[in-house]
This record gives sequence, structure tokens and C-alpha cells, in this order.
Amino acid sequence: MHPQLTEKKLGPHLAPALLIRLIFIVCMEFIRALDACHASGWNRWTGACNQAKHDLNMCLRKERIDRTTKNREEAKARRQKIEQAWKELHED
Repeated sequence: MHPQLTEKKLGPHLAPALLIRLIFIVCMEFIRALDACHASGWNRWTGACNQAKHDLNMCLRKERIDRTTKNREEAKARRQKIEQAWKELHED
């Protein structure tokens, strides 16, 4: 997939895949830190990577919350527009 393609060019069926890639780009520094920690021997098994894992989880959580908040606001706007259209239709 080409990086210059946008969500609109890809269409709705590919939008979730693009969204997942964008989340990983935002949290990439945390992903790399966790990978580096896991690559260094026993750290993975002794709990030395717990902070890196926690930081990654918080980044992913923030992205999810931002995404759901945006989606909720867009859904309210769409719903309001639909209700207005129905109201205008019934007035005629």
C-alpha cells in the first residue's frame, strides 16, 4: 500500500487497515522500546519490560479513546442531520 494514499482514496473497506497503521505510527517509539527490551535476554521474563509495556498500553489506550470520541461526535452530527431531513420531509 502506498503511503501517499488517503482514507478517502482507499474507500471504506480499507479504512480500518489504514487506521491501524496510523495508530502504530503514533505509538512506534513505544513499540520499538518494548521490542528492544524484549530482545535483551532475560528482561522479558524478569519484569524489566513492564514499564515499556505499560507505556505502550497507555499510548494505544489514548489513541483508542481519541478515536471513539471522534467517532461519537461524528455519529451525533450525522444523526442530527438525518433527523433534520426527516423533520423537513414531514413538514412538506
